[in-house]
Amino acid sequence: MRVEMASDLVCPWCYIGKRRFERAVSQLREEGVTIDLDVRYRAFMLDPTAPLGEPTPVKDAYAKKFGGTAQAERILANVTAVAAQEGIEFRMETAIRANTLPAHRLLKFVENVNPSLQGEVNESIMRGYFCEGLDISRDETLRRCAERAGLSVEKDVDLSDAALTAQVEQDVRWASDRDITAVPTFVVNDSLVVPGAQDSDTFARLIRRMAER
Repeated sequence: MRVEMASDLVCPWCYIGKRRFERAVSQLREEGVTIDLDVRYRAFMLDPTAPLGEPTPVKDAYAKKFGGTAQAERILANVTAVAAQEGIEFRMETAIRANTLPAHRLLKFVENVNPSLQGEVNESIMRGYFCEGLDISRDETLRRCAERAGLSVEKDVDLSDAALTAQVEQDVRWASDRDITAVPTFVVNDSLVVPGAQDSDTFARLIRRMAER
């Protein structure tokens, strides 16, 4: 079963949805359901205009986007509370707005050399962004995130390589071709489209149904 997750690394609901999906898979396996899963991450950029090399607080960007500081604080408090229920400790007061193109290029590099680690590297980058206040637009930061997830990226690897950029752009077109306009969106066997960070029980029912087919 192939599951392709369209997501962006600065999307809080993508982090939450990833955790819920993984919990659903674990639950099913504990129940004895045999699942042969191939999970891949498709790049989606919520803010492709975010500047590179100009880190600014996320809370300021949210205030500008959502109509003021008070509204931004309410939104961030709500998503932080939901994340906590999934075992994720968001620290949005220290999060740094970032252009995610470099991070998506790293995930494409991982997919090329060791796709089994793509999920772990994705997790490491999002933890850095949401929980540790790291600037995930910096190659040095991304290399550290990859290393702690189990993949050493040598210094001579050019993470700004045009071929990696082309793969990211291909993912963006892939999402557009399927009318995906919001993330996370899960596409199962290129036929079943599941939008949003569904709860774990919903994911489990959908996976079970597809596995039975």
